[in-house]
Amino acid sequence: MGIYSLLLFTSTFVFILLVCSVDPSCVHLWTFAFQMLWQTFWHLLIQYREYYLHEPVCTRLFLAVSSLMLLTQRITSVSMDLQEKRVTLTVNASTKRKACVMLLPLISYILSFTTLLGGPLCSYSRFVSRMAGTRPGPPPNPLGVVFLKSTQVLLLECFRYCLVYFLKHNTCDPSNSITLYRVLWVWGLAMVLRIQYYSHWRMSECLNNAAGFGFWENSPGDSPDWSGLSDGDFWTIEASTRMSEFARRWNATTASWLRRLVYMRCKHFPLFMTFSFSLWWHGLHAGQFVGVLTWAATVKADYHIHRHLRPKLSSTWRKTYICLSWINSQMIVACIIITVEIRNMSSLRLLSTTYMGLVPLFNIILLFILLKLNTDTDVVM
Repeated sequence: MGIYSLLLFTSTFVFILLVCSVDPSCVHLWTFAFQMLWQTFWHLLIQYREYYLHEPVCTRLFLAVSSLMLLTQRITSVSMDLQEKRVTLTVNASTKRKACVMLLPLISYILSFTTLLGGPLCSYSRFVSRMAGTRPGPPPNPLGVVFLKSTQVLLLECFRYCLVYFLKHNTCDPSNSITLYRVLWVWGLAMVLRIQYYSHWRMSECLNNAAGFGFWENSPGDSPDWSGLSDGDFWTIEASTRMSEFARRWNATTASWLRRLVYMRCKHFPLFMTFSFSLWWHGLHAGQFVGVLTWAATVKADYHIHRHLRPKLSSTWRKTYICLSWINSQMIVACIIITVEIRNMSSLRLLSTTYMGLVPLFNIILLFILLKLNTDTDVVM
């Protein structure tokens, strides 16, 4: 990261300073405010240089800001632990040596290289217990599972390469191709973008497993379970038949962090506030506004549609409903991924020419209809 590593060291220094000087019940508020303002400043600086000055942004800066986002997760996770008294840090030691010994595990956790570049989020108490060797026994040799997961990454990348090759040699021309072909082409493009995440998460798992993290001591069965630190599995996530399932499984540790940080603490509109904060945390790009808010609306629609339709279906029709629900989820996810990843309004033009944007729009309209029906029913009763 070069000079941009100061972004991470500054956050770490300020957090340690807050831990040493602020009451544990207030440290989360101060930490959250500083960390998000610091991160937002760099996000806006990147957008200013990209969209206003039209200057190329240094790759090291992108890498540093990406790591800063993951650092925000770990720092706010510890600050919530301190606020909720799950973790106690006594830094009023009598000597500098004792104070350093108490703070070193915290610094080690914040700047842990195994999760600094790609996650996933591990709790502070779990990290310390593994590093200190206080768990019942050492984990089994991870080389077998690391080799297996590395092979899975290789297969995912081969699949992605084949998809990219097909999309490049079979371009989507709105004037000369049928609607179904355009829809499948955009779905393939979204799949290429998603596979990049799956490969990245799998490699991060490999790195953590090689370092001894992610092993479940009380896992059922005879084979060791190294899935304790995972942001998502390709087959599990892609098999989601509902948008709410996909939202919980996609980037699982980040989803849990958002739930704890925002959803469980908001008394009003928790779902909307959670997705709005996720938009802030990701950088507030124009395309992300459309993608993230569409995601929030379709998750809300999923709750109401599923609750309204499923009890009325027979066992035969439920199988058809599950298939249609999976196709609906795939189309919505494709729209969201493209708008979030392309990050500008050109993604909306792409979705409009293929009519894929009508799928989430139909779900949102159906949501308003069901809400209206529920309101009318309550008035009558």
